[in-house]
Amino acid sequence: MIKSLRSYLCRAGLMACGFFLIAETANAQTDADALMIPKNYFCTGVMYSHSSWKDYWEGTFKRNNGNIGTLSSNSFTYIGNYGITNKLDVIAMAPYVKTNASAGTLKGQSGLQDLTVALKYMALNTELGKGIFSAHAIAEGSIPLSNYENDFLPVSIGLHSKTVSLRGLLNYQMGRFFVAGAGQYVWRANTSIDRDAYYTDHLIYSHDVEMPNVSNFLGSVGYRSLKLNVEAIVTKTTTLGGFDIRKNDMPFASNKMNMTTIGGLAKYSFDKLTGFEVVAGGNYVVSGRNVGQATSLFATVLYVFDFNKKTK
Repeated sequence: MIKSLRSYLCRAGLMACGFFLIAETANAQTDADALMIPKNYFCTGVMYSHSSWKDYWEGTFKRNNGNIGTLSSNSFTYIGNYGITNKLDVIAMAPYVKTNASAGTLKGQSGLQDLTVALKYMALNTELGKGIFSAHAIAEGSIPLSNYENDFLPVSIGLHSKTVSLRGLLNYQMGRFFVAGAGQYVWRANTSIDRDAYYTDHLIYSHDVEMPNVSNFLGSVGYRSLKLNVEAIVTKTTTLGGFDIRKNDMPFASNKMNMTTIGGLAKYSFDKLTGFEVVAGGNYVVSGRNVGQATSLFATVLYVFDFNKKTK
């Protein structure tokens, strides 16, 4: 039975978050695709990702910095996706992140980052022409899992800001091939830093940092079968506010951080190991503002549990 349902099962990938200079944090692709897991099925696994950059944009000026060298991050992300109904999934993700700078005196950071929980609802699924058209709505929120340092970019593991987001997703599949597009708006709460004053484009006497919101647009095309999914993805992330890194200064949590990335992933489901899936892929920042030009690679192992009552 699981084999006949594999086209619905969860997958994992990398989504450009655009929140801080160390490129992208690992995040589950299942909150940004048209795949739904059936009722009482639970898909879980761990994703490993590696991201690194040497060149970055200081505002719109592209440069490198000998005091940083190559900035890298490694993360292990737990992923869980449960089918509440055939049209409603709940997804949870929690990464452990470690950063490192190959030169200079900046010491890398490590720790649990943010817990993300999402509800994905399939609002429409209907025949259209020779294919199937579906529409999805995804509501998502995140909270920090530890008291990590957010005022030490680019080696901080995150921004320590609570977020709430809404995403709309449209998908059209004809035979084995599909095309999809999604748009997301992210509201970010203010964050605090361990000093009483800081400078943006003016001096502010406060430890409270106002965080700009973020928009994210995604387009993808690919191939889906019962055993193999292959997908190409373009993502554009825009910070709706913020300011540029000052010349030769460190980045700051409320910087404007924009990026356009291209990437892809492949997912394979095993016949002889029923329930197991593997996902692998990568991502590259082709243009940006106050972000690193990062190359990211990831691999994920998933297993699907069936909690439906079995008849004898």
